[in-house]
Amino acid sequence: MTQLLRVQNFNVSRDGIAAGADQTLERPFGLDRPERLFAWAGATASWPRRTDPGGSRGLDDYFTRDFDHNIGAEIMGRNKFGPQRGPWNDDAWRGWWGDEPPFHTPVFVLTHHERPSFTLSDTTFHFVGGDPATVLERAREAARGKDVRLGGGVTTIRQFLDADLVDTLHIAVSPVDLGSGLRLWDSSDDLLDRFHREVVPSPSGVTHHVFWRR
Repeated sequence: MTQLLRVQNFNVSRDGIAAGADQTLERPFGLDRPERLFAWAGATASWPRRTDPGGSRGLDDYFTRDFDHNIGAEIMGRNKFGPQRGPWNDDAWRGWWGDEPPFHTPVFVLTHHERPSFTLSDTTFHFVGGDPATVLERAREAARGKDVRLGGGVTTIRQFLDADLVDTLHIAVSPVDLGSGLRLWDSSDDLLDRFHREVVPSPSGVTHHVFWRR
């Protein structure tokens, strides 16, 4: 059975920006009001951290529900795991997500600096170096036949796209322009040499771009 490498529910602005360049502990996305990019998901009935009843159904809710479907491992960049740069000063930082991370799978964090693996709840974080193909091979082995999710951030997704390893992408484009920051693309047309694309607008104002390999 084919194991896909999937980008899911990745959020960008209308001008292709997903994060700011100056990430800090206080500003994990490096942006003012980052909720402008992903509020559509938090408004759905299936948002996993929803504490009150209700929420939207329809297209946005479908993508929120699909986030974990058939995912056996995740790959993420170090900037998604935390705000530190360079060698680890200590092993106290264990991610943004508290004692119960939302992944429920092995997670492979790309880094040039070694650190021991650790487990929180049902998620084990591994800190790995190497080229994208090597990391993907490890993640596929850990996924045990299921797909691998490429979680971001922008630099990591671009690395795997440049290595021609990504099979499908779902990019949610919010109707805001950020002007500067880490840019996924200049235009979604940039991917059409390798991917089919469908663009589906949602009543929330977000436009869903779905790509799959030609």
